[in-house]
Amino acid sequence: MTLTAAPVASADLVFDRTDELGTAGHEQVVFCRDEATGLRAIIAIHDTRLGPALGGTRFHPYASEAEALTDVLRLSQGMTHKAAAAGIALGGGKAVIIGDPATVKTPALLAAYGRFVDSLSGRYLTAADVGTTAQDLDVVATATRYVVGSTGGSGDSGFSTAYGVFSAMRATAEHRWGGEGLRGRRVGVEGVGKVGSHLVALLLEEGAEVVVSDASGDALARLLEQRPRVTIRHSVLDAPVDVYAPCALGATLGPGSVDAIRASIVCGAANNQLLDSSVAPLLHRRGITWVPDYVANAGGLIQVAGEIGDRTADEVRADVAGIAATVRAILARSDEDDRLPSEVAAEIVAERLAAAPSRHAEGVRA
Repeated sequence: MTLTAAPVASADLVFDRTDELGTAGHEQVVFCRDEATGLRAIIAIHDTRLGPALGGTRFHPYASEAEALTDVLRLSQGMTHKAAAAGIALGGGKAVIIGDPATVKTPALLAAYGRFVDSLSGRYLTAADVGTTAQDLDVVATATRYVVGSTGGSGDSGFSTAYGVFSAMRATAEHRWGGEGLRGRRVGVEGVGKVGSHLVALLLEEGAEVVVSDASGDALARLLEQRPRVTIRHSVLDAPVDVYAPCALGATLGPGSVDAIRASIVCGAANNQLLDSSVAPLLHRRGITWVPDYVANAGGLIQVAGEIGDRTADEVRADVAGIAATVRAILARSDEDDRLPSEVAAEIVAERLAAAPSRHAEGVRA
């Protein structure tokens, strides 16, 4: 196992980037390579002022190392915001493993990855994300104890993430349309994997009409077998829905796609839904309420943080439901101050980070 940083072009650097990530201030980025298993991974620690960095491991067939680096930098920054907005004493981190998990994921590769996580001595704790499961974390945990969300811990966080998004969406719907909230409303869910499928079930139980899309025909078939009342479309982003819920990969909201949206609310589980920060004002100008993703999708983080804090399942569920109160407070402050909800949420994050006692966390002690 060797730690290596491959040469990169100027546009791919961490310190001298020319995009918005250039000012993100990541504390540490580790490039991981293990020749024996074929592991290529990047671990990014964004900010540890509130505590050790925690974030999932995404296993994805990135087109290039540069694409993987950009994703992990954005995702880790989002985790800092997510923890701060939720009032959790953890920092922001993330990891990506480059490759198709269906073909290259092996126990040996996951164990090698675990050894890299362990080398950070608790500055970074890993969980599951797109392409990884609680069972995968069991293997990672054979090489490091800095793992949460394994089958031996709190398990898969898909339902908690979905329940948090549902709570945020219902609070936003009540703010916009009154007491009926989501009942009778049409919701378009983009991505019906381990989070989106749970969200669909919650929405149907609430009395909403659900339209779905997913690049995976198998995922759609599984959902339709369980939830025959849903409607399938090639795309829900431009569908005639009241709420658009992006629950797949991020960056679906750009200047072009904003014009196509017919929903009044955007609230989903995907991380980094906006292509960049310039998109939030575009949504606002169209009268679309966007709930910042790091606020709405914090349920999974709350679950695994509860594992660290020894909270009961009932306490965790109550904490996740509390996302609704956070959303209501953000929307009320947004109305009072005539500012974007994203600006209010960012201000809350900045206030909590500024109040943190120190810059660097020492990691999790034995």
